[in-house]
Amino acid sequence: MDKKQLNEFKELLQKQMDDLLQEAGKTVSDMTEEKTNFPDPTDRASLESDRNFELRIRDRERKLIAKIREALDRIEDGNFGECESCEEEIGIERLKARPVTTLCIDCKTEQERQERIS
Repeated sequence: MDKKQLNEFKELLQKQMDDLLQEAGKTVSDMTEEKTNFPDPTDRASLESDRNFELRIRDRERKLIAKIREALDRIEDGNFGECESCEEEIGIERLKARPVTTLCIDCKTEQERQERIS
């Protein structure tokens, strides 16, 4: 992979991380500022359900941020785009679809097949 492609992936990953961090900050801000008192238990339950859903989304995003950081580290280390299983190059199209991936399509397919068997 050439330097131009690496820089494009680095910019893409950095933008993704910045967007996720901004959303997380907004969520925390909104939840701490909200001082709503609901006399109706149904309204309160609905609010709690919405909050739980949003927190689950933020938890998934937190995990994605960790993967993005790892991908950025791989770019810096010079092994971005290399399959951690077979050490072959991961296809550009796969990286465009999922830039945080660490497995080529063949190794990922095999991993998923093994998971179904277990």
